Amino acid sequence: MDIETFRAYCLSKPGTFECFPFDETTLVFKVVRKIFALCPLDDPFKVNLKCDPDRAVELREEHPEIQPGWHMNKSMWNTVDFEGGLSDRLLRELIDHSYEQVVRTLKKSERAELENL
Repeated sequence: MDIETFRAYCLSKPGTFECFPFDETTLVFKVVRKIFALCPLDDPFKVNLKCDPDRAVELREEHPEIQPGWHMNKSMWNTVDFEGGLSDRLLRELIDHSYEQVVRTLKKSERAELENL
């Protein structure tokens, strides 16, 4: 998956927008006001994605392309090498999971608003 496909897939999620809140080279995707994906544009194509802590450990053990989140809470974030050997199907699944992890922490009213988009 290339960065444009990644970007389009993230933006296809209800309530998602992109921004650069940290600097000019770190692309961030948020749902409502919470981050579910971020990636530096000046490094190899690696993306930080939120993950259930137990699943994060399993994924790291199964795939060398998935490491503890760089500059993130390492129990709940993974850094995923999108230029490695992971399939596009798995990459989409990881993006979906990250999005879902964030959506479930939103207020009930915010989740209801997303369902209406």
